Amino acid sequence: MLMRAPKESGSWTWILDDMTGSVLEFALATGARMSAVLAKHDLLDLHALEWAWSHAGRTGTAGHSRLGVSASSLAGPALPDRLRACHPQARIGSIALLGDGAWFDAAGERHREHQLVELYVSLDETDIWVELSVHHDVWGHCDFRGRPQPLIHANNAPRLAAALMELEQVLGVAAEPGEPTYYGSAEGYGLAAPDIIDGLGPDVTDAALG
Repeated sequence: MLMRAPKESGSWTWILDDMTGSVLEFALATGARMSAVLAKHDLLDLHALEWAWSHAGRTGTAGHSRLGVSASSLAGPALPDRLRACHPQARIGSIALLGDGAWFDAAGERHREHQLVELYVSLDETDIWVELSVHHDVWGHCDFRGRPQPLIHANNAPRLAAALMELEQVLGVAAEPGEPTYYGSAEGYGLAAPDIIDGLGPDVTDAALG
């Protein structure tokens, strides 16, 4: 099993303000295009949506809902109305696209992991904000204990880099690296290389890992 950090070890964001149609339809269409790219690189096999909703002016009336979907239904014309029907009159604030992805160990063996990458779409009245984040150490030069892992890095990081470059092309907007966390930081199309001291990178297992 992979260890999972409670905060991202790297993230990338896009702000899209050239919307067509309603915000929800545009957000779902964007999610469909992005999840297709991630599926192509075996990073996200979509199986569900989870969205946050709230009622304006009604204190405490908010929550999260979940709906099983496929990649094909995500782009379908019926999905926006299905989401709206779950909580009529509510405002949808963000959507998480959930699924499994594949990673490869040092021997090249393929494994599946739930939420290997996380994809969120936040909705506003005039634009949407998209974030892709990773919480596992298979993308880094070192694992969470600080041990160098050149084979695991070589077996996984190039796919993430290729997906990020393709997402920029699909969206027509360059990705902005997110803020560094205790577990790592994004740099370009991957994770920044850690400082190596006496052959080891930083050990972050003193913090809670899943």
